[in-house]
Amino acid sequence: MTLFQILPAIAFAAAAIFVLTRTGETAPKSGLWRIPAALSALFAVWTAYTIATEGVLLVWTNHSTNAWGNQVWFDLLLAVSVSFAALAPMAIRQGMALLPWALFVISTASIGLLAMLARILYLEENQPAAQMA
Repeated sequence: MTLFQILPAIAFAAAAIFVLTRTGETAPKSGLWRIPAALSALFAVWTAYTIATEGVLLVWTNHSTNAWGNQVWFDLLLAVSVSFAALAPMAIRQGMALLPWALFVISTASIGLLAMLARILYLEENQPAAQMA
């Protein structure tokens, strides 16, 4: 197996474990913001590597060549749109300006979403106790 076959399997396993272990959580734990922040940074590095080695235009080729490419593109757009819509009310409650975050998310997808989630969780964790009520 190549690295390009191993990495998707590892990513799927990690995502499945993450999703399946979140079913009982009610409140963020201290420092939880560090996880999406680290994932955003790591994915940004992987994206930079991909752009450097494959070029930026290949992303469009990947999503417009066949039905599977279209399906993955539609899935990405739906997931990013729904995720942003779900995060937006929490961001507004924390006083975050949505337009800059929307532009960041539109241009980077999961990198921006993870960074946005990290910021929301950081602000929630660090708000004064009087604001939490």
